[in-house]
Amino acid sequence: MNADQKVVAVGAASGIVVMALSVWLLTLALPAPSIADAAGERLAYALKANILAIVPYFIMLITIGNSRFLSEAIDPTRRAESPEMQIDGRVADNTLQQLVVFAIASLALSTAVPLSHLQVVWACAIVFVVARCVFWLGYRFNPLYRAPGMSATAYMNLFMILYLLYRIVAG
Repeated sequence: MNADQKVVAVGAASGIVVMALSVWLLTLALPAPSIADAAGERLAYALKANILAIVPYFIMLITIGNSRFLSEAIDPTRRAESPEMQIDGRVADNTLQQLVVFAIASLALSTAVPLSHLQVVWACAIVFVVARCVFWLGYRFNPLYRAPGMSATAYMNLFMILYLLYRIVAG
């Protein structure tokens, strides 16, 4: 393994560990919702958490739009984007991809977890926002440093999907 691969591996591993601990601690710290145990109530609860999760993506779009407006890249066909603008575009693209998976998984999760633990959906949304910010800042500082935020988001999504698949198979 070369030096760059070691940086990414350590970053990815630390992102996964911090994500798992954060989701667990936030789930313990957040209050259980006081809603009826009905699918519609659970989905409405999760949709509110998804509004929080979409905030970083919206900020990315604003940043990209403002950067374009204030530069030669106002016409995207000129290919006049600065390196920072290129990074912001890549971050926004990846965030949209992760956000689609997160939204579907978190909505499904809201229907599968016990009501007494439904706050895990909000815990995941908070971690999603922080991880996307870490991804963006890390990418801007050094592309290798995007690994903690990327792994935290991707593995949180994966763990939600695996839990849901388990619940589907186990009944």
